Amino acid sequence: MLERYRITGQTASEIAAGVEAAVADGRLPPGAALPPVREMAAMAEVSPNTAAAAYRLLRERGIVETAGRRGTRVRPRPASTAREDIRIEVPPGVRDLSKGNPDPDLLPPLYDALAAAARAHRERPAMYGTGDDEELLALAGARLRAHGVPAAPLAVSSGTLDAVERVLAGHLRPGDAVAVEDPGWSSLLDLVAVLGLRPLPMRLDDEGPLPDELGRALRAGARAVVITARAQNPTGAAVTAERAADLRALLAAHPGVLLLEDDHGDRFVDVPLHPLAGVTPRWILVRSTAKAYGPDLRLALITGDPVTLGRLRGRQRLAAGWVSHLLQRAVVHLWRTEAVDAAAVAASYAERRDGLVAALAARGIPAHGRTGLNVWVPVADEAAAITRLLARGWAAAPGARNRIGTPPALRLTISPLRPDDIPPLADDLAAAVRLPSHGRYG
Repeated sequence: MLERYRITGQTASEIAAGVEAAVADGRLPPGAALPPVREMAAMAEVSPNTAAAAYRLLRERGIVETAGRRGTRVRPRPASTAREDIRIEVPPGVRDLSKGNPDPDLLPPLYDALAAAARAHRERPAMYGTGDDEELLALAGARLRAHGVPAAPLAVSSGTLDAVERVLAGHLRPGDAVAVEDPGWSSLLDLVAVLGLRPLPMRLDDEGPLPDELGRALRAGARAVVITARAQNPTGAAVTAERAADLRALLAAHPGVLLLEDDHGDRFVDVPLHPLAGVTPRWILVRSTAKAYGPDLRLALITGDPVTLGRLRGRQRLAAGWVSHLLQRAVVHLWRTEAVDAAAVAASYAERRDGLVAALAARGIPAHGRTGLNVWVPVADEAAAITRLLARGWAAAPGARNRIGTPPALRLTISPLRPDDIPPLADDLAAAVRLPSHGRYG
């Protein structure tokens, strides 16, 4: 690959900028190897110290990683490119199970909620300096406390990733280590790279991150830990009471670690929340409205310790400023009127998800999907399995988007399925996928 790109520059900043530009325009793709420091110094005609400083800048910016004997390589998700380097083109007539969206038929209509928000805005318009909607915060706080989350300050963000980005950026610096689930949410993995942070992968099973994996990450110096409480993307894992107790014990022994807990499964999953919130002095728990009420609402509720919430609000004021009060009041109306029948929605998703997992098991194909919108299917070769499925009329997402070190798999979103779709889909998957069963993801 270096035949097509020659490292140049006279200072560490110039060298790093050149490499970053080459990654951004594709001349250095993910995984491309860079030369050792002394070779790079000779190529650019600079001192080894300058070359080492350039590599340090690239690591801090999330462009490259140093992987022992494998040397320095462009990261799988380099921070300098917005390209989605793993994509599936869905031909006409193919059923698309790759997107991760909720079922539109299970989302509530927004006409009345938006009209109610407009009336409230007319009577009491929100202006610069207006705080978050007090009724929204009161409703969210009551529900969180009912689910065992400690009473703590509350804030509103434009979705889960918005909150996580502001908290990580407010507490960590490039090069800091973050423990993340593997496989995990692809947007979070991309964000970690963009912030120049170092991911420490934690394998998981159907009950959440494995305690020994969290312990290993903590011993390796993780400064933050991100854990999904329920409906984990992509595996569907949900933290049980027993697993929560084990994870809390480990986290309690590391009080300097920042805990970020994602509970986007509220109102569309059928298992209780077993929160980790409050086990460390610095923590947040985020609840998004996207999957239960509609992705375009772009609203999440956050609770956490005063310092962490204060930093989040401070960064928010300097950027977006606030979340639209029209959206906040619309959510209040949706909550007040019980616009979502949570039990019915959870049952509908469970019928499809559990039905697919059971149908695959009957055909000798292991799959995971305890909660949520997705089923995770281990495969020997992602590209081959996806190609075979496309030929049979189904599009699945490659697990490479979600994986760091765990084995290949496919992610299938069950939202577009109906009960009579499951047998033919299971037959087609069985024809495309053959792997022995695994008790954990990796």
